[in-house]
Amino acid sequence: MLKLNFPNYSFRFKESDGAPLIFDLIRKKFMVLTPEEWVRQHVVNYLISELNYPKSHINVEKQLLLNNTKKRYDIVVYNVDGSIHLIVECKAPSIKITQDTFDQIARYNLVTNATYLMVTNGLDHFFCKMDYEAEKYVFLKELPEKGTS
Repeated sequence: MLKLNFPNYSFRFKESDGAPLIFDLIRKKFMVLTPEEWVRQHVVNYLISELNYPKSHINVEKQLLLNNTKKRYDIVVYNVDGSIHLIVECKAPSIKITQDTFDQIARYNLVTNATYLMVTNGLDHFFCKMDYEAEKYVFLKELPEKGTS
C-alpha cells in the first residue's frame, strides 16, 4: 500500500479468499484492506499513539441518521460524558479533498455536534475546531492531544 503522511505503525495483515485484510484495533476484527481502510487504520493509530486518545473512546464506521437518511461516519472520538469530541472523514489517497468533503462532514456534524473535525485522504490532513457561536470552522495546524483541548 501507498506510504501515507503519518508516522510508521505496525499493522497485522492476513489474506482471505485472495483478499488482503488488516486488523482493526477498534472493531477487533480483520477488515478488507481497501485504500480508504488503509487511511482509516492510520488515523486510528495516530489518535491512539500520537494524541493519546483511549481506544475505548473511539468508534469506527457506525451509522447515523441524517434527515431520515442512513449515513456512516468513519471515526468518532467520544468525551467521557458521551458527547462527541472529534469526527473524522477518511477518503482514499486517490481522492482529492474538496469542498464537497467538508460539506459531507459538516452535514454529519449537524447530528454529532463534535468539537473538532478532521478530513484526510492520508496524504493531506485538515483539522478544524467548531465555533458554534460564530457558526464557522476555525482551521488548526493539528489536533490537540487528549486532555489539552
